[in-house]
Amino acid sequence: MSQTSLEKGAGTTAAPERTPQDASRKRWWILGVIGIAQLMVVLDATIVNIALPSAQQDLGFSDGNRQWIVTAYALAFASLLLLGGRIADLFGRKPAFLVGVAGFAGASVLGGASTSFGMLVTARALQGVFGALLAPAALSLLNTTFTDAKERAKAFSVYGAIAGAGGAVGLLLGGLLTDALDWRWTLYVNIVFAVVAFAGGWLLLNKHRDAAGAKLDLPGTVLVSAGLFSLVYGFSNAETHDWSSPLTWGFLLAGGVLLLAFGWWQTRAKHPLLPMRVLLDRDRAASFVAVLITGAGMFGVFLFLTYYLQLNLGFSPTKTGVAFLPMVAAMMVMAQVSTTVLVPRIGPKAVIPAGFALAGVGMAWLTGIGLGSSFASDVLPQLILIGAGLGVVMPPAMALATSGIAAEDAGVASATVNTMQQVGGSIGTALLNTLAASAATGYLTDHDPANKLNQAQATIESYTTAFWWSAGFFAAGAVLAFLLYRRGAGQQEPAADAAPVVHM
Repeated sequence: MSQTSLEKGAGTTAAPERTPQDASRKRWWILGVIGIAQLMVVLDATIVNIALPSAQQDLGFSDGNRQWIVTAYALAFASLLLLGGRIADLFGRKPAFLVGVAGFAGASVLGGASTSFGMLVTARALQGVFGALLAPAALSLLNTTFTDAKERAKAFSVYGAIAGAGGAVGLLLGGLLTDALDWRWTLYVNIVFAVVAFAGGWLLLNKHRDAAGAKLDLPGTVLVSAGLFSLVYGFSNAETHDWSSPLTWGFLLAGGVLLLAFGWWQTRAKHPLLPMRVLLDRDRAASFVAVLITGAGMFGVFLFLTYYLQLNLGFSPTKTGVAFLPMVAAMMVMAQVSTTVLVPRIGPKAVIPAGFALAGVGMAWLTGIGLGSSFASDVLPQLILIGAGLGVVMPPAMALATSGIAAEDAGVASATVNTMQQVGGSIGTALLNTLAASAATGYLTDHDPANKLNQAQATIESYTTAFWWSAGFFAAGAVLAFLLYRRGAGQQEPAADAAPVVHM
């Protein structure tokens, strides 16, 4: 690891320097704390989904309102991520991390104790607010804690595997808790994660403000938060309204205009919320695109395969979650291989497109499912291949998106990674739901809709259509990653002063 840089200047009083040996003892424990916190945030995007039918029956809300349990979290999380990342830079990553963990736990308790639909939606929105503070603080802590090339690769392989597999873990845990206890425990379980993460963060992290001399860009904050909110809200409306509805295209248009205005303002602001230097690095931009496409394509696996396993193969919620474990295992293995072996030796220009290609082949192969298919032969091999491909893509892309970033920009760069994943997920969910519904409707138009066999086959058509489009997303990711990454990128560690180890 690189040694701590000392600030120079007469009359300056500095805190006692933490030695490299101290950092060496702490950094792997810090990784564990960050991993637990990240898992809590990521799995909450899916853990509640399995519990929704039980919650709906208990609280008595309509099918039309059910989507808001998911959307409230996504809207708050996506729209406030950049603000959360900048707060971590300005006021310190440790306080941002601790407040995020504590607030997320409090919101989870509120959600678990809900006595009405409004109370549950409010709790989910609050989870998104505190998650937007926690997630970028966690990733920026990882970026500034690990500066040695080999150790950084190992750390990001763990983090990337958690970010990619968290959705599947959420499905498994949600199923187990709903079957064994009650839907409320899909929210209460966060207390366990939060207690461990808070205690570890309190003991291990040091308070440091890398951008203490800067100020918060209020106009930029308003523009980007409103723009991201409108974008995610517009895509969410596409699931329940037609694309021609003003609630869909109107919000999408408003989001695009607001984000363009935000980009214009960032070139003129004295203290920009998202400095252009973060975006204009070619390899970093390629990594942001890779994370965006991965977020969009992954929903083809988690969302529609969950439907297929439960509705067509008759899996219970718990068995459905277990079915995703081989994918998670493949993802974790390949995350380690890609970040510690492949990218350092070959570079992302070859590795990340290859990962996208693997995932794309797996998704295309998955389109072979039918009414008489079995999990062992028609789903499991494909899941393993998709998991391996995503494990090759996600951790290196996340590592390269924050590699070499100046310490004062670590929080906002980390927030941009999370924003890309969240926006990608929103785009993927809206597009794939719409395309799948159109495929089912089209099939029933050409066949007798009263026939139950035709109705069942229509659902298969909807799933396979979503899988084909997900395969297309991954194919586009392979092409874009190959074109955008520079040859030799990621094969050399950035300068040591880019992310001093003390800045935790």
